[in-house]
Amino acid sequence: MHALRRRRRGLLVLTGSVAVLLAASTGPTAVAKPQRTDPLQERVNAIRDSGAVGVFAETAASGTHDKARAGTAERGTTKPMPQNGRFRIGSAAKTFTATVVLQLVGEGRLSLDDTVEQWLPGLVQGNGYDGGAITVRQLLQHTSGIRDTQPEIPALNSAQGYRAERFRTYSPKELVGLAMRTSPAFRPGKGWSYSNTNYVLAAMIIHKVTGRSWAREVNARIIRPLGLKDTSTPGVFPFVLGPHARAYASFGTGTGTGTGTDVTTLNPSMAVGSGSIISTTRDLTRFYSALLRGRLLDAAQLDQMTATVPAPELGVRYGLGLGELPLPCGGSYFGHPGELLGYHTWGGVTRDGSRTAAVYVNSDGGKDTQKAMRALVDEELCRTRP
Repeated sequence: MHALRRRRRGLLVLTGSVAVLLAASTGPTAVAKPQRTDPLQERVNAIRDSGAVGVFAETAASGTHDKARAGTAERGTTKPMPQNGRFRIGSAAKTFTATVVLQLVGEGRLSLDDTVEQWLPGLVQGNGYDGGAITVRQLLQHTSGIRDTQPEIPALNSAQGYRAERFRTYSPKELVGLAMRTSPAFRPGKGWSYSNTNYVLAAMIIHKVTGRSWAREVNARIIRPLGLKDTSTPGVFPFVLGPHARAYASFGTGTGTGTGTDVTTLNPSMAVGSGSIISTTRDLTRFYSALLRGRLLDAAQLDQMTATVPAPELGVRYGLGLGELPLPCGGSYFGHPGELLGYHTWGGVTRDGSRTAAVYVNSDGGKDTQKAMRALVDEELCRTRP
């Protein structure tokens, strides 16, 4: 509709239009104050704009916590990402597992130079494998040469497989057997290759050393002492309890908010030791800070954890359950990415444990989503706060 215009003492009125513009006034011109931008919110928005359904991030530094969220907790709705929402942290769980192993080393109950064969006789044998030549250190460092089980898990590799096997239970021994079907990637200690099987074996060794399950040891040694009340080891339980966002996986068929299968329900037994923990950004920042501040490990064991080797597949350096990544402001930090069907997370902590950052999304997102998530952690750990 054509707008009619008329003037009334410095007021320009657009009739027939949705706009009403206040123009000049008879008094002094008011100068609008520039709005202060929130760097964390801007970075969260950038992750959402890369194709993620929903994003939530939290940082901690100098005794303060900052949070930001964008997108939605459920595709096709306006439901916001929950405050302190729970999600499957995927491979970020490897840091928990490595911490328990190193605690046992500190107690003299285990050595990093012990072999898999010593603790799990006959399990890693055949098809080119020799458990007597693979050490506990090599498991935690991903230098064992043992193949990954993930390609053998239907629920993780296609929408059809997910629908058919999302409630299936795997035993740790069964998972190792799946990995043994394919010959080693290289001789122990002669290469680097990321493999979830390494951490399944580490969980089995924890059980053998202590007589208690990996889950019980993680709860007794990390979750309860640190008061991580929203962190859990669900075992075979397929649901995420408490506040949480739905998770969506594209299974390689597409990315972004318009595609993907709802994969929130999943029996995570295929990820024991390697990725089955449920947590929150708040609990992750507490865990990382406590770890690097020496609350969970003695200095000797923390030094072992943070002694890194090149990890060409990831383009970083890798220690024992922790990656070492460069900071854009100089130096480096430690952390671990994680993913388990739709939930993706990045978390990091400075060497002194004084600054932490964690972010997660509830979908596979677009081609730049992972890059934007890592950029958020990089930049937040460098950011100077007032």
